[in-house]
Amino acid sequence: MKRIGILGDIGSGKTFVAKNFGYPVFNADYEVAKLYKSDREIFNQLRRKLPKFFKTFPLDKKLIVRAILANNSNLKKIINIVHKEVRKKMNIFLKKNKKNKIVVLDIPLLLENKINKKNDILVFIKSKKKDTLERLKKRKNYNSKIIKKFKYIQLPTRLKKEKANFIIENDFTKKTIKKNIRYILQKIS
Repeated sequence: MKRIGILGDIGSGKTFVAKNFGYPVFNADYEVAKLYKSDREIFNQLRRKLPKFFKTFPLDKKLIVRAILANNSNLKKIINIVHKEVRKKMNIFLKKNKKNKIVVLDIPLLLENKINKKNDILVFIKSKKKDTLERLKKRKNYNSKIIKKFKYIQLPTRLKKEKANFIIENDFTKKTIKKNIRYILQKIS
């Protein structure tokens, strides 16, 4: 099984590209959202670490944002708790899909959390800053301060680009993305 890891800046279109590969996708953001809504153990761990912010279950995204903005160390505390569980979910996904020729890993902190393996095929999604910002501002929970906090914990895009085996220039059209994906799939076959 080949693993394709999707890299890129926040709002660059990683999920859009991942979905268009036509293979099973592990979406870490989706898994985190599910954990916040349904995992009482995650809630209990967060409540123990940050009792000032987390009092009721399921977790309210606004409270998570408030906790992150309140203190620079809170984001790391949240990540340490949540990412262990996300990693478990990813391993379950990989076992379940081990007979597939290819799987796609849509994990924002793939390199930062050392989740990638040596043989992973890394695809960097490059998009214009203007387009990315426009897309981010359209998101329901857009908050520029949160975006800055998350960018701070990510590797510089320059480094991600250097580590990538392929770069897709994302103009946010399905036609361009499909063409780039066909090229990548042809090269790795």
